[in-house]
Amino acid sequence: MRDIVLVVHNVRSSHNVGSLLRTADGLGVSTVYLTGYSPHPAVADDTRLPHLVTKTTKAIHKTALGAETSQTWRYEADIYATLAELKHEGYTVFAVEQSNDSQDINTIAPPDKCALLVGREVEGIESDVLKQCDVIAEIPMFGSKESYNVAQAAAMALYQMRFAITNP
Repeated sequence: MRDIVLVVHNVRSSHNVGSLLRTADGLGVSTVYLTGYSPHPAVADDTRLPHLVTKTTKAIHKTALGAETSQTWRYEADIYATLAELKHEGYTVFAVEQSNDSQDINTIAPPDKCALLVGREVEGIESDVLKQCDVIAEIPMFGSKESYNVAQAAAMALYQMRFAITNP
C-alpha cells in the first residue's frame, strides 16, 4: 500500500484542520504534519495559553469528530525542515496548487512514498515553499469558480494519490 503523508501549511481555519484530519484518517494517511501557523490540538507541554488550547482543540474536534485522536499527527513550526526531513526519508513532495508549472493531477503516477502539501485558504502555498516541492499538482475545475476549499482539494488529491494506478 502506498505510504502517504499530508502536510498542512499555514491553514488558518480550525474547522478545515479538523476536516483534513478526518479525511486523512479515512484515506489511510500515515501522518499529518501541521506546520506554520496551522492550528493544532493540545500537545504535551503545550506552550500556548491554556484558554487558546482549549478553544482550538474544541474547534478542531467539531469537524474532526475524533480523528484528532485516531489519526497520527505532528505539529512542526518549520515547513522547510519538515519538507527536508520528508525528502530525506524518500518521499516525493506534491504541492496541490494552481501555477504555471502545475500538472493535471490525473496525469501523475504517484510513487510509493507521497507527501501531499496543501496551504493557505485564500492565497495558496507561498512561492518559496513551492520551490521546495518536487511536483505541483493541479485539480482541474470545470465551473465558474477559480479554486476549491483546501479541505475539499486535499480530499480529492489524497483520493487520487491513494487509488491512482502507478503503471497505467
